Amino acid sequence: MLEPGVFQSFFLGGVECSTHITRNGRRLDLVHATKHDEFAESDYRLMQRHGIRTVREGLRWHLIEPRPRHFDFSSAAASVQAARSTGTQVIWDLWHYGWPDDIDIFASEFIDRFVDFAKAAAELFSENFEEPLVCPINEISFFSWAGGDAGFFFPFAHGRGDEMKRQLVRASIEAIGAIRAVNPRIRICQIDPLINVTAEDSAPENVAAAKGYHESQFEACDMITGRLAPELGGHDDFVDLIGLNYYIHNQWTHPGHAGSMLVPSDPRYRHVRDLLQENHSRYGKPIFVAETGIEDETRPAWLRYICNEVYAALAAGVPVEGICLYPIINHPGWDDDRHCYNGLMDYADANGKREIYEPLARELARQEEMVGEIRSGRTPFVDRRETDVSALDWAAHVMEVRTDENRI
Repeated sequence: MLEPGVFQSFFLGGVECSTHITRNGRRLDLVHATKHDEFAESDYRLMQRHGIRTVREGLRWHLIEPRPRHFDFSSAAASVQAARSTGTQVIWDLWHYGWPDDIDIFASEFIDRFVDFAKAAAELFSENFEEPLVCPINEISFFSWAGGDAGFFFPFAHGRGDEMKRQLVRASIEAIGAIRAVNPRIRICQIDPLINVTAEDSAPENVAAAKGYHESQFEACDMITGRLAPELGGHDDFVDLIGLNYYIHNQWTHPGHAGSMLVPSDPRYRHVRDLLQENHSRYGKPIFVAETGIEDETRPAWLRYICNEVYAALAAGVPVEGICLYPIINHPGWDDDRHCYNGLMDYADANGKREIYEPLARELARQEEMVGEIRSGRTPFVDRRETDVSALDWAAHVMEVRTDENRI
């Protein structure tokens, strides 16, 4: 029997909160675009009706610090108050891809300003919550690649991925110190993608490169915990929980090209349970699936698949604390504003009412009952891995096409 976890519910809801700048110079604000900033309380209550009492949210730094070192948290007030009034537990992302316009992310000022912002946020959380949960910087590894190497996220840099990763790690480490000085009860989550990269063929250079890409997913956490680049000041105590973001496009072959994504039926595709075990074996920390989801009618099948993998990991002794449906609310596409049907809840009407995607709601209810039985020890885990994953294979193909189109 597993002891109660750190979260109020095993299933979490993730509010899409990206605030980066697109290629056309437009600042995204998905919290506003989905009207969650207007309807946070009713959103939380709707999630609770579906068994979700822990949520991932994000602060919008560019709104909170309109002038250097002048902090205005009014943009977060609705979510903070909603969390208090509904008893919702929140994991607060301080940085979800965006920062104030006047800061160069590669400059030392970025670190100084982020630390001051983190300290002010920690004071706000400490005034309102007993044991706040904070993720200082979301997806350091992915953003360092996307914005520092691949050039499709602002600042659209190339060849500076390692530099950006060290910069974001330094900002995280110093921010954690400032946060803990405000309130040592704040628990820190380090969140990054969970990936698998394998060589397309047996060429030694491809095998070595694939292994390097696979290992790169650990670099940020290795630095923050002091295992790598100790001069940055990392320490094992700087991470309490590890969040792992997993989507259907998180496995691919090297060298990457169109069609290199590994689909679930491919024999080279690694079971998610094994990837979870790999991370836990490395750090020995509690983990959770911090983001997972898919678009359109495959949503229930994907949740069923991920849950089975997580239950298998639990049965093997891996302390998986929960699964976050991300996003929990449908949202406009980053680059094209298309209506992304990837959540449990749809766009809000003028009164804040959101339609529920019933097939996903039914599957979620079924999984909530199942995980309750498994975690209580009343029912042993039975591997329900489906042999027919054709729907997931097709969904992987669709996601690959959409992703490639958005990155061109």
